[in-house]
Amino acid sequence: MRLLTLALIATIVALQSPLWFGKRGWLEVHQLEAKVEAHRATNEGLRMRNAALDAEVRDLKEGYEAIEERARAELGMIRRDEVFFQVLDVPKKVTAAVDPHR
Repeated sequence: MRLLTLALIATIVALQSPLWFGKRGWLEVHQLEAKVEAHRATNEGLRMRNAALDAEVRDLKEGYEAIEERARAELGMIRRDEVFFQVLDVPKKVTAAVDPHR
């Protein structure tokens, strides 16, 4: 009886091993599912970037406000009726701990 039990267990293990460890087994399926999920996340990020680029292209084609904004930011352009003021940040001088009245 003991020998029969061991033989049945060995048969079950022999039949199950390709399912778990063989080609297209559960381990490989799990690894492939992880890769698919990683690709889905990458695709979602790319889809969001493409949507933003598409919106920017549409805005540049339809409206002049985006073109004007780009020209101001990237090229420093101003309108004819505007006056340009440039404000410079003057770095604060480091003062020494010396008494000026000496």
